[in-house]
Amino acid sequence: MATQKLNVLVYTGSGSTLESVRHCLYSLRRVLGPNYAVNPITESALLKEPWSPTCALLVFPGGADLGYCRVLDGHGNRTIANYVRRGGAYLGFCAGGYYGCRRCEFELGDPNLEVAGPRELAFFQGTCRGAAFKGFQYQSERGAKAAEIHVAQDAFGGSPALPDSFRCYCNGGGVFLDAEKLAKDSSAVQVLAEYVGDLDVDSGDSRAAVVYCKVGEGAAILTGPHPEFDAVNLSPQTDVSGYDDLIEALRADEEARTAFLKACLTKLGLEVSQRVSPVPSLSKLHLSSLHHTEISELLFSFQDIITKENGEEYIKGGNDLFHLEKPDSRWSMAELSEALQAELQPKPKPSRGSPDPTTDYTHILKRIVSHQEAWPEPKETPYFNHAVYYSSLREFRAAEPGAETWGDVLMYGEVVTSTNTLLEKNPSLLSTLPTGFSLAATTQVAGRGRGANVWVAPPGSLIVSTVINHPAHLAASRPIVFIQYLAALATVEAVKTYDTGYGDFPIKIKWPNDVYVRDPTKRDEVSYVKVAGILANCAYSSGNYQVVLGIGINTNNGRPTTSLDAVLPLLERGGSLQPFRIERLLARMLTRLESLYTDFCRNGFHRDLEGKYYQHWLHTNQIVTLEAEGGVKARVVGITRDWGLLMAQEVVVDEDKEGGWGGNGRSEKWKATGKMWALQSDENSFDFWRGLVKRKI
Repeated sequence: MATQKLNVLVYTGSGSTLESVRHCLYSLRRVLGPNYAVNPITESALLKEPWSPTCALLVFPGGADLGYCRVLDGHGNRTIANYVRRGGAYLGFCAGGYYGCRRCEFELGDPNLEVAGPRELAFFQGTCRGAAFKGFQYQSERGAKAAEIHVAQDAFGGSPALPDSFRCYCNGGGVFLDAEKLAKDSSAVQVLAEYVGDLDVDSGDSRAAVVYCKVGEGAAILTGPHPEFDAVNLSPQTDVSGYDDLIEALRADEEARTAFLKACLTKLGLEVSQRVSPVPSLSKLHLSSLHHTEISELLFSFQDIITKENGEEYIKGGNDLFHLEKPDSRWSMAELSEALQAELQPKPKPSRGSPDPTTDYTHILKRIVSHQEAWPEPKETPYFNHAVYYSSLREFRAAEPGAETWGDVLMYGEVVTSTNTLLEKNPSLLSTLPTGFSLAATTQVAGRGRGANVWVAPPGSLIVSTVINHPAHLAASRPIVFIQYLAALATVEAVKTYDTGYGDFPIKIKWPNDVYVRDPTKRDEVSYVKVAGILANCAYSSGNYQVVLGIGINTNNGRPTTSLDAVLPLLERGGSLQPFRIERLLARMLTRLESLYTDFCRNGFHRDLEGKYYQHWLHTNQIVTLEAEGGVKARVVGITRDWGLLMAQEVVVDEDKEGGWGGNGRSEKWKATGKMWALQSDENSFDFWRGLVKRKI
């Protein structure tokens, strides 16, 4: 069972420039979403974390490749090269293109700019020489050019969607020497595009601007120019002659440039979106309750954190500024809110003129609409029906002991940054919220996962964060770590008890904080794929540990992995079952979670609760490798009921002995040595498919 490769990682460490990283993230997210999560990766993460098993593409942006060499020569480059040779993909723009060659030559003879020397990756077994066009200056646009690029149609199979040529941003990029000769001598090299016209450096037998290199089982594409640079993200440069013309040229060839970028990504084995995905704008947050009077009570509890300006009310949460809109001013406050935003917040950086996904969203006002007399109308929240949610909440509570209040007060936004961020990063707001308060969304533009991961949350996902004020005096006997276990169990049981006929839904818990389902694309084998993730953030306030519990479930959306709906055909009655409704599933999950948490607070993680957890998890008798303990083998036994540690029994695997069942899907013989290991969920990353328990760095 192979781990799905869903991450596209853009290097942001030494040598990269903020501008190039921004363009990479912006363009790649537009053409690859929602199929992949396009995330930045630091030099530390690249060097120390196990990123390669889930990486579909590693991207090195523009900048200065000497910075790349300084931190990655040796171990870092060996890691990258091994990743590519074993089937990975590398995309290098400008400096990233130089870096992927056997030799780099830049501005030879210039005492201030010259860079020359071998490079370790050597995906292209030749030299990249630049700058292709004179005038380059670091930290300046004076050398920028809208270079015309001729596309080698045959290299892409003659796709009718590809242009013969287009203009592309270039500033310091190189040309790949003797690429045509290397291509003739080896099928591992292809020229994908050439510069049109004369260059300002000797380029040998061709003017190769973009090359493809087969590397072992993987591949690399290296470019001199920047096909990822979008004109919409370029600011006018009044001191650079002809720069306005450059922007207009790039804007005119936008469609052709995007088609070429998509073709390059497809050639590297990625699945591009048929249509460019727009970056949605943040929406209003609708605050409502099962009982309308609770909204007035909640607003009253906000009094100590409200700032009043010109008759309007604002909450300075810490990370975000919230505007509490009044019913009579909801449709006429745009201009005043924008003016007050400028007064109350730090001045934002100059706008790039586009809905850039790398925008600092803390500078964008968050608007809360309070519904004190009726639930939001469907026209206000077309992707979430509040009437269905609240009626489902009543229905499930009637059959769920211990479920009484969670989900009563709900704040919903069609498009938000991150439900966890909006609560956890705004302590003044969080401190006033009751246990069970929930923030749900349809789309997240800056969702957060465990560590540095980002949870891809396109429309069709169930996204919710719930506040749990866990009493400090209970923490010693009811450790907070169990809350994520309860959340995973609640998610699984909510799906299985969603309605009649869903009881045999193939859904499992992956320790410590993920939920997997049977892969619907593999009918002939039992294989599991991630469908949900859980993230718990915690802070201390006034005698409570304030936990913000975030849960994201791919419900109706088949990307980026699979969805609950996609699994329904595997069920015995799958053909007659209705697709999941986000509103109903949310209500079921909150009622089940409240009931489990109430039981946990009263009785701890008792044997019956433990039994339910094991009934649904993937790891019974799984054989794993403990990397931090010298690579010893161990059999997963369970989790401790006191501190939630993963228990693993050291074993010796021996094919000649009677034995158990390995986590890799085949029978393994083993015998126990008697030694036990206890592993903490916040220190280890459990890769179920590779059978490893790694020590997180």
